[in-house]
Amino acid sequence: MGVLLRSGYPLRILLSLRGEWMGRRGLPRSLVPGPPRRRYRKEALPASEVPMLPVTTTEIRQYLRTHGIPFQDGHSCLRAPSPFLGASQLKDQTAKTTSFSLFIDKTTGRFLCMTSLAEGSWEDFQASVEGRRDGDREGILLGEAPEAEDIEEIRRIWDRAVPLWELPELEEAQLTRVMFGLTKVTDDTLRRFSVRYLRPARSLVFPWFSPGSLGLRGLKLLQAESQADRVRYVETTIPRPGAYHNLFGLSLISHRDTEVVLTGSELDSLALNQSTGLPTLALPRGTSCLPPALLPYLEQFRRIVLWLGDDLRSWEAAKLFARKLNPKRCSLVRPGDQHPCPLEALNRGLNLSRILRSTLPAWHKSIVSFRQLREEVLGELSNVEQVAGVRWSRFPDLNRFLKGHRKGELTVFTGDPLGSPCLEWWQRIRADRQWEDDIHQTVIDTMRHAVYVYDICHVVIDNLQFMMGHEQLSTDRIAAQDYIVGAFRKFATESSCHVTLVIHPRKEDDDKELQTASIFGSAKASQEADNVLILQDRKLVTGPGKRYLQVAKNRFDGDVGVFPLEFNKSSLTFSIPPKSKARLKKIKDDNGLVAKKPSSGKKGAAVPQNSETSSNEAPYPYQPDPSKLPR
Repeated sequence: MGVLLRSGYPLRILLSLRGEWMGRRGLPRSLVPGPPRRRYRKEALPASEVPMLPVTTTEIRQYLRTHGIPFQDGHSCLRAPSPFLGASQLKDQTAKTTSFSLFIDKTTGRFLCMTSLAEGSWEDFQASVEGRRDGDREGILLGEAPEAEDIEEIRRIWDRAVPLWELPELEEAQLTRVMFGLTKVTDDTLRRFSVRYLRPARSLVFPWFSPGSLGLRGLKLLQAESQADRVRYVETTIPRPGAYHNLFGLSLISHRDTEVVLTGSELDSLALNQSTGLPTLALPRGTSCLPPALLPYLEQFRRIVLWLGDDLRSWEAAKLFARKLNPKRCSLVRPGDQHPCPLEALNRGLNLSRILRSTLPAWHKSIVSFRQLREEVLGELSNVEQVAGVRWSRFPDLNRFLKGHRKGELTVFTGDPLGSPCLEWWQRIRADRQWEDDIHQTVIDTMRHAVYVYDICHVVIDNLQFMMGHEQLSTDRIAAQDYIVGAFRKFATESSCHVTLVIHPRKEDDDKELQTASIFGSAKASQEADNVLILQDRKLVTGPGKRYLQVAKNRFDGDVGVFPLEFNKSSLTFSIPPKSKARLKKIKDDNGLVAKKPSSGKKGAAVPQNSETSSNEAPYPYQPDPSKLPR
């Protein structure tokens, strides 16, 4: 699944507006006509003609030893003296013989110098050590000023924002606190974290300060909008989300601090720090991503507690992030009624220190206690909708059968090809050697690297036959395909990443529907798959009903069936036909026994339901008490 980065209204639009209060008792008027929308910005992943294999920790250590560079083994990084220091910096550095300012990521080899703020790839580091630096490989300075356009906008917003306690109208200040859930967060806490309020945009402003100084590098705006008896939060960051690597609260961390609590939002960090006095940091993208660029800033901590939210998705994210941070030093706050997010816990009068004392260690997945299993099962039974995964907005009937898109599953998709061209990266990395070597050395490693760096949670393999080539004999191809399917199955489970594997079917007669047995190869693919989807194309039929999607296997809860699809040639996408009168068939099992066959539009017919959460809602689970909202 591509990474969806939260954003909001264009800041120039926000700043050009002048909010007006609708009387003493009214809520702020909407900033623009119609419902607000979050803009999704596609962040292009780095591409190259031939994907580069990630470096291993063993290779990094061997290279450092070969070049006589001393290093220390950290939690997720190696520490070494920095070759990017100037004369004055080097003099100060040699005085501190125990201080190694260069951090090298053990998984990717990417480095960051904490003193000079130089950073770059492993190849950049090697070029610097070997004296091969040129204009294209000098690394990027994190301390550089942002884009001129960004820095101007950052400064303009920051200068116009004011502390909440300096708002001229007391009622406006009180209403703002209610809307953001800050009724119990003190002015001292807001002042300590330098939180401000932008009146024209009605948004809280959280600063991003450069490490070791008070230089302003970026901002995050959090806007609260009333919607019936709920509040919707919209985020905007400067610079763009992909370059916004702020650990909110980092400027308040002392080098003597050895413990820290990571939260999923700035509001939670405020509440937690005020209640416990512990160092707290907020992740820039909440539960969606932990950029590896932030790991060096977390190396100093011997213990890290992850308290990311109060739902199962936050719990799963916490376990994934703990893998990056080294599980041996991580503890997790399990979501529950008595373990809500920190801001809600503060507003409910709960003891946050007591909640932190009940954390669970992020132990290895192979070590499971009965208590952990009991709580896992109880959590799944109590949160069925969250366990079902992310729901589709365009295909409500797919939600009816599969219930959602879940991490860690393997989906096999088959059907007759439509003839559209497709060129994927693995077509450029095929080699003549045996596939078993390739899958370990190239494909799986590259996928694992992408999951680590970008927190990718959905990989599509299109298609299996092309990846295998045509050099092998038929018997070898079947064995090779079984091996590949098993490898992808293992990757999906271990990486908690959904893998969709496209496999072309065997040749069938034009008047016959495809079956699960039509999938090319042995039964290994359908056995390993959690879901089997078949795109049926009735070749002898024209007009509506020619194509439909069949859910032939669903390991989650067993529901299978079919629903019609319409292909749009101009956009090369499928959608449900408008005002379709086609009947929805409910299949009992793979033998084709029809359990029920209700007709749409008649009494008792199943109506597609789409309970997908609005994409406009930012991950701030706290909701103000509706009775306290102004009418």
